[in-house]
Amino acid sequence: MGQHDQRNAAPHEIERNAFNAAFSELELSWHWDEKTYAELRSISAESERVRRYVESQHRHLLTVYDADFLVDAICVTKSRLSGQAPSRAS
Repeated sequence: MGQHDQRNAAPHEIERNAFNAAFSELELSWHWDEKTYAELRSISAESERVRRYVESQHRHLLTVYDADFLVDAICVTKSRLSGQAPSRAS
């Protein structure tokens, strides 16, 4: 999505694209399509969205990586790429 397209995109699309960019930068071969992200958006805290996704779709990674480590790495990278402070679960 180009810069002009990004300005006209809905906030949730910008956020989804930022997550996808974070996955790419972290060399995770994940991609959240519109349907997947729409389902995850029902979870209010972004860190919990990522955690649920990892636990349901990539559980095998939890045998090697701590869930908090993965979630933090993704959320921090997403926030850096989008220029936003990471949001934390309450």
